[in-house]
Amino acid sequence: MDSKLFARIGAAVFVGLAFAMTLVQMREEPAPRAGPVPIAWVPDGDPLPLQIKACAEMGELALSSPDCRAAWAEKRRRFLGVDHPEAYSGLADPPPPDAPHLPVSAPVGDQRGED
Repeated sequence: MDSKLFARIGAAVFVGLAFAMTLVQMREEPAPRAGPVPIAWVPDGDPLPLQIKACAEMGELALSSPDCRAAWAEKRRRFLGVDHPEAYSGLADPPPPDAPHLPVSAPVGDQRGED
C-alpha cells in the first residue's frame, strides 16, 4: 500500500477521536464553582489590627495622624521583636511640615560673585 493512504487514514482517525472527545466533554455537567472563602476573624482583645485597618482606609491622611504613626510603630516593634517599648515608638518623630522647607539665604557678606 501507499504511505499517503496510511497518512490519510491516520489523520481521519485523529480527527474522529478529537471530535468524539469534544462531544463527550460538552455533554458533561460543569463542576459547581466554590463560593468565596469566608474569612473568620476572632478578636483576641488586641485593638492593634483594627487600628491598622482603620489607618489603611484613611489613605494619605494617616501619615499625619499621631495615632496611626504610633500603631505602625507598635506593629514594627512587635514584628522586629524589640524588647523595650520605647524603640520605634513613632511618637518622638516630628510631624510632617505643613509647608515645604525653603532654603535660607546666606548673609550679605558671605555671598559670592558680588564685588
